[in-house]
Amino acid sequence: MYKYLLGLLLLFLANNVSAQYNWTLKSDKDGVKVYTSLVTGSKIKAVKVECDVNARASQLVRVLLDVKHCPEWVYKTKSCSLVKQVSPSELYYYSEINVPWPATNRDFVAHLTVSQNPDTKVVTVDGPAVPGMVPVKDDAVRISSSKGLWVITPLDKSKVHINYTLQVDPGGNIPAWLINLFAAEGPMRSFEGLKAQLKKTEKEEGVAFIKD
Repeated sequence: MYKYLLGLLLLFLANNVSAQYNWTLKSDKDGVKVYTSLVTGSKIKAVKVECDVNARASQLVRVLLDVKHCPEWVYKTKSCSLVKQVSPSELYYYSEINVPWPATNRDFVAHLTVSQNPDTKVVTVDGPAVPGMVPVKDDAVRISSSKGLWVITPLDKSKVHINYTLQVDPGGNIPAWLINLFAAEGPMRSFEGLKAQLKKTEKEEGVAFIKD
């Protein structure tokens, strides 16, 4: 019952938050659409990605929770490691992001929780940045404000639709105009990598707690 209610809440929040944005299409390539939107009170634009992928929801969730292999497909990820496994559907992980010189690398700790609506089979993966858990490093700027949400909707037995939204403040002294200039590149590269990662692992089983 808890997971059912959590799934409904996250889906409501995803729809409600998305409605607060005014999305503008920035890139449309190989079935991956990247949108950006101004955010009230922030100079950094929010990002939304939509695409269909040839995978079951359980397979996609397996890849998203496999933090050890995230550097293989998440754009500019230097390292990624598990901090705490709470349950099969909940974990904390640490990641460091490569940022071109002269800027300083960014790092963060994220809290991933996965839930599924048992009626619609829609899966939500919530991944906000959280404070603490890993000591702050001298050679990286800790991201303290980041909200990422995946909404995964099954289309048939072997295909799902992804709606991913991200709102992040990287902190430090990177100019907002420079971040916004490349806002579409990172998500596009990451989703290209995600498709390749799903293809590479297509024979592996999905996570057991997600019903396809």
